[in-house]
Amino acid sequence: MTQIIPGENEGIESTLRRFKREVSKAGIFPDMRKHRHFETPIEKRKRKALAKHKQRKKQFRY
Repeated sequence: MTQIIPGENEGIESTLRRFKREVSKAGIFPDMRKHRHFETPIEKRKRKALAKHKQRKKQFRY
């Protein structure tokens, strides 16, 4: 969980900028995108098979 405590005389813009930087460092956005929608078991299998295929294809390139 990312937490930002605003400074005494810090503006909302700089606080928001710091928060966004911390969230991107923590890797929350990719995880959020991954869990945005429910994925059926069939869709999950297809996604994993496609990733495996891409990995194999990339591995055997010269």
